[in-house]
Amino acid sequence: MNGIRYVLASASPRRKEILSSMGYVYDVMAASVEEITDKILPEEMVMELSGLKASATAAALEEKKDCVVIGADTLVWHEGKALGKPGDEEEAFEMLKSLSGKRHSVYTGVTLIAFFGDERYEDVFYDCSGVKIREMSEEEIRAYIACGEPMDKAGAYAIQGVFSKYIEAFEGSYNNVVGLPSEKLKIHLEEIIKRRM
Repeated sequence: MNGIRYVLASASPRRKEILSSMGYVYDVMAASVEEITDKILPEEMVMELSGLKASATAAALEEKKDCVVIGADTLVWHEGKALGKPGDEEEAFEMLKSLSGKRHSVYTGVTLIAFFGDERYEDVFYDCSGVKIREMSEEEIRAYIACGEPMDKAGAYAIQGVFSKYIEAFEGSYNNVVGLPSEKLKIHLEEIIKRRM
């Protein structure tokens, strides 16, 4: 696309699906980074972590000419706490129990690192969506955990999966909740590509 190589710094099937649906042809090169941040605000957390991923992938690239690296990080923010991926089924249960019947926010940070000629450009942004989950019984939570879906998801659920029947309402970008804010990403990619002109 435009002679530019796009590199997704994530192995997430959801992010790959979203980027493909946007019409981009890209390579996947997930970096292994320690996801630790000392930031306090959720938007700062996801932007910093997306930057760590994008930077690690960019550093590992052999050919950097006409290339844009896309790094992303998503977290669920509820009652002043960040909910990442659950470590085990009991943690998944506690997360889902706390989200049951309440509204929470989902933040995704995105870092774009572009190499055009001898220049390096970086763009960092985030998106936030609101999600309301209906009341769930303990039996429903246990049954959902048993299907295996929540174990590699921030907040222990996937809005696009089996869990969709428990979503009462959401505000903002649906794809942002899935893991990549496609609407904002398209705008920011178009803006950074203008630097190449």
